[in-house]
Amino acid sequence: MTSRSHPILSMVTSRIGLGLLSLLIVSLVIFSAVSFLPGSYASAILGQNATPEAVAAMEQKLGLNRPWFLRYVAWLGAAATGDMGMSFAGRPVMTVVGPRLKNTILLASITAVIAVPLAITLGVLCARFRGRFIDKFLSTTTLASISLPEFLVAYIVMMVLAVKLQLFPSMAGIRNGMDFADQLYRMVLPILTLLLVILAHMVRNTRAAILSVMASPYIEMARLKGEPEGRVVLRQALPNAIGPIASVVALNLAYLISGVVVIEVVFVYPGIGQAMIDAVRNRDVPVIQACALIFATAYIGFNLIADVISIVSNPRLLHPR
Repeated sequence: MTSRSHPILSMVTSRIGLGLLSLLIVSLVIFSAVSFLPGSYASAILGQNATPEAVAAMEQKLGLNRPWFLRYVAWLGAAATGDMGMSFAGRPVMTVVGPRLKNTILLASITAVIAVPLAITLGVLCARFRGRFIDKFLSTTTLASISLPEFLVAYIVMMVLAVKLQLFPSMAGIRNGMDFADQLYRMVLPILTLLLVILAHMVRNTRAAILSVMASPYIEMARLKGEPEGRVVLRQALPNAIGPIASVVALNLAYLISGVVVIEVVFVYPGIGQAMIDAVRNRDVPVIQACALIFATAYIGFNLIADVISIVSNPRLLHPR
């Protein structure tokens, strides 16, 4: 048992280490890039008429007069404990980002619950009826969906369902205290847009993974034994394609957290992407850094999950030479 699990444990541990190293490097890039932006943050807060003395006092209050590396170490140490510091508006960063992050997770979770089983089902159908009408139709549709930028998909959905048909509100303005049914009603358009964006990738990759497995000798043996094609796909091919499919799902879930900025801006959804855009407008550096670090953590984390799933689901690692 130990000899079999050791290669997998070793590879998973190394991937986790690389993920943490990547996050450390990304955090350094985020802090450095924001810190070296031109202009004075203290001047932006106080206004153009502020005196040099007032600017210097504000910089000292915010700790901006210290060397950037010392500020980075202090920021990273606090962020590791969940303390993102104070925003320039005088509020703790997490009180600004926390509710917005909760809204983004809600949007991503609902989208994922719908998208994952639907994508796997459609991918299996494409593989089962390869070369037939349903396969050609879904392949063409998903290719067209991939070719369109996400903001264009969002505006098309808004124009058709909100402006022309007036079925749903164009602005997804949810707030605390609102019934979940009302929230869901206002979130229909961003959810639909995200579905159209990520379904295409997952369907195509699910189809490709299953077709790759279908070319294996044991699949041919199952067919020679007279098993129905549907059973071969569901019981033989699909379980052995779980690794690649799970990797694609994890990568798309990473997009739902870190790549949702455009969708939130288009539909004015109060998520973390919208919070970051607002912070950029207000030059609220701590909030910008916190949002960027959360995006990076989500993306690296889901990529790490996808990598680990690929390793664990690879049966060749169970039999090292």
